[in-house]
Amino acid sequence: MTSLYLTATAPQPLSRNRRAGPAAETVREPPGRTATMAYPTGPTRIRTAMLNALRPYLTRLLTPVGEALARTPVTPNAITITGTCGMVAGALWLFPTGHLFAGTMVCTFFVLADMLDGVLARIKGTSGAWGAFLDSTLDRVSDAAVFAGLAIWLARTGQGVLAVVALFCLVAGLLVSYAKARAEGLGVRCDVGIAERTERLLIGLTSAGLSGLGVPYVLAIGLWVLAVLSAVTFGQRVFAVRAATRPGQAAGTAPATAEPGTAEQSGTSPPPAGGAR
Repeated sequence: MTSLYLTATAPQPLSRNRRAGPAAETVREPPGRTATMAYPTGPTRIRTAMLNALRPYLTRLLTPVGEALARTPVTPNAITITGTCGMVAGALWLFPTGHLFAGTMVCTFFVLADMLDGVLARIKGTSGAWGAFLDSTLDRVSDAAVFAGLAIWLARTGQGVLAVVALFCLVAGLLVSYAKARAEGLGVRCDVGIAERTERLLIGLTSAGLSGLGVPYVLAIGLWVLAVLSAVTFGQRVFAVRAATRPGQAAGTAPATAEPGTAEQSGTSPPPAGGAR
């Protein structure tokens, strides 16, 4: 998997709630006021998500499906809600009962289905603040369900240390997403981090599925690696925001009324597919 560097032209994300735009961007202010955010345009030496290079290909792959769905009454928000419900049900029903491979297959199916919401919103031209908020919020619910389900199974089977690691992955993933959302709410670009939502789910679900097939130690290795990568990603985002807001740095701030591009989907810019945070 490739690693990229964040530059002024960051790769377009697979997300309805990620804002892609030029170095300066106008955000919402209270009536009668308009502020322009100036993002740093120089290269930031922080590695970005490992799968960023694959996202344009996934978008092209999902576009024909989105075009077919655009001819039906199905809405992007309906896909978002369905994907979340399916993932939560699979994770909290199958993982705690030890059906790790079946749970992985169910969660993977609904993750791929959920990636269609951004594609469909772009094709139908129905992107907006509500869809962005809904997609970002429900993504956090899905992620929490996956690691909570694994933690419950690990605790029930006497693997207390790994259960704690799984809970750490849950909390760290939420912190990674919150750091980005809060930074963007303040008008600071934060498209950095080696392990965004896509990478975190890939590692977590792959290790759980292989463990369900009987591969020894793979779940323990996957959870420990994910815990480290999540902590590193959180640190990268904190460092990036600190660097962007230090005195003399060309980065603007906006009041909390600005729409955050939260996530792993916002504003008026056309959304690409899927969700990454």
